[in-house]
Amino acid sequence: MFVISLAQLHNQLGNDLRPASGNTVAQRKISGVHISELEDPTPYLEGGELLLTTGIPLVGPATRVPAYVQRLVDRDVAALGLGLGAGVDHIPPALLDACRSAGLALMLVPDGTPFMKVSRAYWDLVGREGQADLAASLGTQTALARAAAQPDALASVIKALAQALGGWAAYVPADNGEETLWPESNRAILGPLRVEASRLNMAATHSAATFQIHGTDVVEYPVLVGRRAAGFLAIGAGRKLTRADRQVIMTVCVLLSLKAAQSQEKDAMAVALGSAVTKLFLSGYVEAGRAQAADLGFTVPPGPVRVLMVRGSDDPTADARALEGRLSRETGWTAAGAALKDSRLLHVEGTLACWLLDAEHHGGTTDPAETSPSFNRWGTEGSGAVAQGGRSESYTSGKQGHRHPTERRSPATDVAAVISRPMSLVRVREEIGELTALARRLEPHQIVEVAAGELDPRVQEWVSALRGYTRADLVSTVRAYLQHRGQWEGAARQLGVHRNSLRHRMGIATALLHADPDDPDVAANLWLALRSE
Repeated sequence: MFVISLAQLHNQLGNDLRPASGNTVAQRKISGVHISELEDPTPYLEGGELLLTTGIPLVGPATRVPAYVQRLVDRDVAALGLGLGAGVDHIPPALLDACRSAGLALMLVPDGTPFMKVSRAYWDLVGREGQADLAASLGTQTALARAAAQPDALASVIKALAQALGGWAAYVPADNGEETLWPESNRAILGPLRVEASRLNMAATHSAATFQIHGTDVVEYPVLVGRRAAGFLAIGAGRKLTRADRQVIMTVCVLLSLKAAQSQEKDAMAVALGSAVTKLFLSGYVEAGRAQAADLGFTVPPGPVRVLMVRGSDDPTADARALEGRLSRETGWTAAGAALKDSRLLHVEGTLACWLLDAEHHGGTTDPAETSPSFNRWGTEGSGAVAQGGRSESYTSGKQGHRHPTERRSPATDVAAVISRPMSLVRVREEIGELTALARRLEPHQIVEVAAGELDPRVQEWVSALRGYTRADLVSTVRAYLQHRGQWEGAARQLGVHRNSLRHRMGIATALLHADPDDPDVAANLWLALRSE
């Protein structure tokens, strides 16, 4: 494979990768860029690499430094790149002396420059020389190709790889989807493995990285679709990796990348078709929607549905995951989360997502990979999410890229939702407008379960404000006004007051309500609340 020189990479990056000594950079060839914080990363190196570290292996007695440098020299590492700002702020004198004595090129990556930039510059140079398509030079291994053709391709590929390396292997989706591991007996490693994968994902690292979990050396490779990580392939080999092993690993990364891209295209098509069917229902074309769903193989609830309006981010998949657990815990519908997970009827307009859920869902769920495209096993471009705590209000009773990443901000931070009462698909068109308006008014975190006949959560505040006014009976005034559909003469006659008095009272009522009683939505909700007063 074509290799570039350290001088070429320095010329590409300038001060983002400069020699520690200030001298001219040698025309030394480098075969790749590798990141590792292991005290001994050499088992995972082939030789010729530029090794990047934040200096964590150098912390401690200065006597450790010469041994560390000598191990790299013995492995024929081309150069050592020290990133400042995390492990160390300055070049340790012992490191400078050891590299000079051993003849190892020492480069500096200044504070604030992500390792990803160095890695990307390397691959850009390789691609410029016509060598970007590494998959073509790696070939296809017979056993892996056979595994990739199995019905459960992901599990088959991971198992074949783990067996070939005599250890374990795992695929961790970047969107917090279900991990795939072989052998299953090694599941204790998944927790810390997920943490490491999240850090790499936040840093947008496109290079392999090595670290330790439970005393085991782990190598993790990003599985890329375009320039985004669909997931990470983690390996704990049972022996020292050979060049042939690394070729097999890279072949698996290519296979996983192709599968992830295919899955994303399939999911995008399913989402588009589901949106088209849902829009028919929202527009009142129920029979057409059912016919279209049947042609596409979508399941439409035979009975009543609940409308879930979600105001969140531009990633409805992540928003739905964030809400799954909260809906079941914080509303009166315990099957809400499972119904959301199984629904494929979704239409998105801007930051509002409308889901149609089976109101008679019993809480069980099928394999998410076979139901909603929001939950696939190959990873999507959506971000993962963990449900956060937040306010939940029920109205059923009429009452109120850096090298050292931080934790991912949960999509649940700003997600708000309103879930309707059970209704027929025919009635959805009549109520979708008010549900949409309510969703836009909710506070972040807020979840509202709407009761029958009461769509606006402000209605009880309106009634309380009218009752609290003591100089006139505003409850009767507004009720009469609404009963006579805004006709002054009829309302005044019923109340036994002059029209001007009625106008004065209605002016006061409007000010107290902070809403217009002549607005159809306001009038409808007020009338439902006041007619029994």
